[in-house]
Amino acid sequence: MFFIDFFGNRLLIAVIGSIHVFINHPLAVGAYPLVTLMEWWGYRTKNPDWDNLAHRITFFLFVVTTSVGALTGVGIWFSTALIAPFGIGSLLRVFFWAWFTEWIVFVSEVLLIMAYYLLWKKWGAGIQKKLHIGLGAVLSIFSWFTMVIIVAVLGFMMGSGTWPQDQSFLSAVFNPLYLPQLAFRTTYALIVAGLCAWFLIFFFTKKGTEIRQKAVRFVARWILAWFVPFALASLWYWQRIPEDMKANLNVGLLTQRFMQWHETLAVLMLLALGAIILVALIGAIRPRMIPGLVLIIPFALGLWLLGHFERVREFIRKPYVIADYMYSNGVKVSDLPVYQRDGILAHAAFVENRQITSENMLAAGRDVFLVTCSRCHTTAGLNSVRTKFAAMYGNEPWDKNALLAFLATMHTSRTYMPPFPGNDKEAEALTTYLKKLQFDHEFIIDAQADWIVSPPATGTAP
Repeated sequence: MFFIDFFGNRLLIAVIGSIHVFINHPLAVGAYPLVTLMEWWGYRTKNPDWDNLAHRITFFLFVVTTSVGALTGVGIWFSTALIAPFGIGSLLRVFFWAWFTEWIVFVSEVLLIMAYYLLWKKWGAGIQKKLHIGLGAVLSIFSWFTMVIIVAVLGFMMGSGTWPQDQSFLSAVFNPLYLPQLAFRTTYALIVAGLCAWFLIFFFTKKGTEIRQKAVRFVARWILAWFVPFALASLWYWQRIPEDMKANLNVGLLTQRFMQWHETLAVLMLLALGAIILVALIGAIRPRMIPGLVLIIPFALGLWLLGHFERVREFIRKPYVIADYMYSNGVKVSDLPVYQRDGILAHAAFVENRQITSENMLAAGRDVFLVTCSRCHTTAGLNSVRTKFAAMYGNEPWDKNALLAFLATMHTSRTYMPPFPGNDKEAEALTTYLKKLQFDHEFIIDAQADWIVSPPATGTAP
């Protein structure tokens, strides 16, 4: 596992994953059905302006999805393999054939994207145009099918269902959160695709032209058509989320420091949805009343809501990375007693110290921090342990007994924290390291240079 201090390991994954979702949902899953519908409408009405607009939007989709979209998709694999190898390794073993299929679908999707754009002009009339519209429909299905597969994995991470008992591939796929989350993501992707199309219409059409007014109305109706299914899917999804995860919502929406504002943020999110609906209603009835720049605002709001959903989904399942199976630090629930008995360093790979003595207490404490804490925390950067303990104990030298007491009970006082996965000696070493971090800047810098591989699970892997 690679430890990135200041920026933080979890933020690295979050940034790459969020960029990928921002591209995948509106530009791949949602936009290709909309563009294909535009192309078909232009063919049916014999209006070349629709075809030209759909072609220009497709060029944007073609460039972004096959470059940034593909790179961030690979980036998720690369970053998770470095930072959370046992989490991603478990998911690979459970969903091997699903992910194998997904990669076939992904490669096919890229080829279809290339064919759809590059054959646009060549298949521009007659029976070939019908074939091209059919090609767009096939591309739309393949783009959505990637979501069908990946959402099974995301749902499993939030609720493993009966899998811990039967360890069946089908029970892992059809976990309690799979279908409601798929419905939620699909409908919202189609809505945000419309918001993206509005954004592009502003750049790809001229002010006051007939095609701009028609396109604004067309997309507004598309957005409004998906809002009722989206509302129903959201309610279904919310009802399936476990109650202990809902209890983390106030911290998940913001942070521990600002969690008292979570209700205010929830109201702002509802207002953002209301603003999108309002603009869509005006666009459907009186598109001339909407200035071009206003079309950019709903798209920004849609991405903001999508990004915040991803943050909440990632956070509320803590203390687990895979619900009821593996903690966020990569320790399997079933292996926790073994680590607390033997010590986690005894089972870790690539650590300097496996046994703790009075001479190596500080270095061993750093090893414990890297193995057990660094997936979520830095030393002095974002979400740093130094900041957390300073908020609890102030700037005076921290009391070692207070730190030990916190480590022993942190999973009960903060339900999103996993239990400390080490023995008493390792807890003492970790507190020694934390006390050193409080004032020693050079020691913090030295910790930034470490590479480490997290401890292997001792139980039966999935």
